[in-house]
Amino acid sequence: MLAEKEIIFINPPYERIAPGYEFVKHITNNSPSLGLLHLAAEVREHGYKPSIIESDIFNLDAKQVAKKVIKQKPQYVGITLFTVGVWGAAEIARRIKSELPDTTIIVGGPHISSMGTETITRFKEFDYAVDGEGEKVLMELLEALEQDKNLFEVPGIIYRDRTFVRKTPGKPINKILDDLPYPAWDLLPDFPKAYKPAIYDFPRGPVATIAASRGCPFHCKFCDTSTFGAKVRHYSPKVVFDMMKHLNEKYGVNHIGFVDDLFLASKVRVEELCNYILQDGLQMTWSCTARVDTVKPDVLALMKKAGCWEISFGLETGSNDLLKKMDKLAEVEKSAEAVKWTYDAGIRTKGLFMLGFPGEDEHTINQTKDFIRNIPMTIMNLTKFTPYPGSPIYRDIYGTNIRDDHWEKMNGMNFVWAPDGISVKELDRHYQEILKAFYQRPKIGWYFTKLTLSYPNHFFRLLRFGLGFLIAKAASFLSGRKGLLIKEHEPHLDST
Repeated sequence: MLAEKEIIFINPPYERIAPGYEFVKHITNNSPSLGLLHLAAEVREHGYKPSIIESDIFNLDAKQVAKKVIKQKPQYVGITLFTVGVWGAAEIARRIKSELPDTTIIVGGPHISSMGTETITRFKEFDYAVDGEGEKVLMELLEALEQDKNLFEVPGIIYRDRTFVRKTPGKPINKILDDLPYPAWDLLPDFPKAYKPAIYDFPRGPVATIAASRGCPFHCKFCDTSTFGAKVRHYSPKVVFDMMKHLNEKYGVNHIGFVDDLFLASKVRVEELCNYILQDGLQMTWSCTARVDTVKPDVLALMKKAGCWEISFGLETGSNDLLKKMDKLAEVEKSAEAVKWTYDAGIRTKGLFMLGFPGEDEHTINQTKDFIRNIPMTIMNLTKFTPYPGSPIYRDIYGTNIRDDHWEKMNGMNFVWAPDGISVKELDRHYQEILKAFYQRPKIGWYFTKLTLSYPNHFFRLLRFGLGFLIAKAASFLSGRKGLLIKEHEPHLDST
């Protein structure tokens, strides 16, 4: 007998780290899925009994996740799908269906927004898919299932009708975010202590994440915006402030990571939030993302006073030619100016870079190396270019199809595609050189030493990372790979 009105939301296990780089897991992001927290809060308001399983954070494989679900016998299961997690999700669903055939399995997330019909066609284990933002659509779907309504009247879903896969028209969005309940943080076991962002991405924990807005009006070719779309919607500054205060007072959260695609889409909104924080005297630090053309010295000074600790900029590359190919609508010179303004305001800069975009070659890589050397950046992330389904560049490279063996590698930590004229091994060598050159600079080393001494919570994570790196390097030399960390047994990669 299934537990009626019970729904388990799952963030499935997936390969976050490229083979050979397993030691990186000790310092990577372990924040919970904010999307699942929003969905759980929404269904709870309508009388459902939700729970959440964060597979990766608690080192659960597909078999262990399925076992937990089967034990609870829920009426519904909801699984969030990123491309890299589709195979793990399918295995979970398959195991659940074998024991609980009447449990309804609903999937959603970025992969569904970009490749929903293909996914439902291929994976018979999934019963229904929610396309786009999930809160309102999921509730309409559950209501239709409970009341045996015509599913084609539910907008934004994908389902099987006998031998056909149907996609209903419409893709509802939440226009007024203030109407949504707070994310269901209370459903997370050991929240917030068990959920740490990447090392050095925060000063003093515990940490929680908030999406103060949804949507991005820009159309960078490498980005998939199919879930939230191009129209920016946001919580009112007062509601964002109240959310911060709630997390601080109820859970002891000391740092907020704003995960908006474009936190600084509205200067007025950011200034209002800063003024609420300053008027209240709320002692919290926070970090956010911004485009280089959205920051100015005056707003940066106010943000610093209100606790802004770090801004992440999508700098991508040191080549203006590549920025144009990305449709980034930015220039290297403008990026350098924004980073300098941020540094002068006393806010640290996290630079987000990408290696291997179409058109990348030795010259553009050297331009990126020069650019990184000449800006006052404190920390950087370097990802391996990944043509995500739903992004314009994905369609440019693959048309509408992609090889199956790519899906589980699409995490930004594997080169699943290489530009003409440069090999994956060469890209990986440059990848290591860029990171090594940046983090071995004495100024950067001293900064992180001081940060570690000031906030010891980072020390043990760094120690485990360092030991893992040394072991991986030694194993590479012993196996004849001459220090190269990428594993030789990865699938054949091409540039076509």
